[in-house]
Amino acid sequence: MKSTVIVSTGRYLPDNIIPNSALTQFSREAQSLIGNKTGVLARRHAGENQCTSDLALEAARSCLGKINFPPEDIEGIILSTSSPDRIQPATASRVQHLLGAKKAFAFDINSVCSGSVYGLHLADALIKTGQYGNILFVAAELYSKILNKSDFGTFPYFGDGAGAALLQGSAASDRGILRSCLATDGSRSDTICVPGGGTMMPYDKITHPRLACFRMKGDDVFAFALEKGPAVIRQLLAAAGVNLEDVKCFICHQANINILRGIADTLGVPLERFYVNLDRYGNTASASVLIALDEALEERVIGEGDLVVTAAFGGGLSWGANLIRI
Repeated sequence: MKSTVIVSTGRYLPDNIIPNSALTQFSREAQSLIGNKTGVLARRHAGENQCTSDLALEAARSCLGKINFPPEDIEGIILSTSSPDRIQPATASRVQHLLGAKKAFAFDINSVCSGSVYGLHLADALIKTGQYGNILFVAAELYSKILNKSDFGTFPYFGDGAGAALLQGSAASDRGILRSCLATDGSRSDTICVPGGGTMMPYDKITHPRLACFRMKGDDVFAFALEKGPAVIRQLLAAAGVNLEDVKCFICHQANINILRGIADTLGVPLERFYVNLDRYGNTASASVLIALDEALEERVIGEGDLVVTAAFGGGLSWGANLIRI
């Protein structure tokens, strides 16, 4: 059976930087709390005319451009997003067209903030069937347009961005995606959601515009992440027969610095071994892991031969982790 290696990564962050001080709908005291409680100091917001597929396209171009990989050679595109261009069709279809990947199949997945680890596992599984030689996986989120701007529980903490990874089959058995663990607790599906706009609450049944905005139960999500984050990492490493000490870097969903500290403390791992960029970008939902992976590679925090754990937790409720040898 082939292994699946990540041959290139890329990212795109909009140019518009929004520091905490620019969130003038909240008091100065509230603005200072954002950084103190979550570690988020700024986030990026997409332009008025940008949609999710535009962000995904730029991340894909960044990824392919690093190795001069022709878009027409892409066999499949998987796009993770919980903020799609439209309910239908798949946002990935527009990315496929604009990228010029004419022979690639294209579809979306939605595991909210867990989307990156789900997508990496799915791409790995498709390649290991032997039917596909490569898959372009992109995670793109544009939350600034689905948030209630006056909701202090959500608006300050999320940002827009996209990350991408090109995965290929390889004969190298000791590299690539070595193992993945995924999980879901659907009994808690209302914890993180956009209530209106689907068949449960069609647009003509929405009684208030805010019902079409993203919402979450922050305290519940915090406790969930602190419980499931360390547990899934331990589960992954135990299944792979790998020790915590063997992992060079942990790239977790960038939700809150105190969640990352809590995961590190529970595992007994120094926070320095966790890659952190949420101070600059906020929570970019499913895009956060791929953005961080690309930055960690670019900054040479990780390199060829290193063991890396990616882990995420989000709506569904969903969580998961991947073990990757770069």
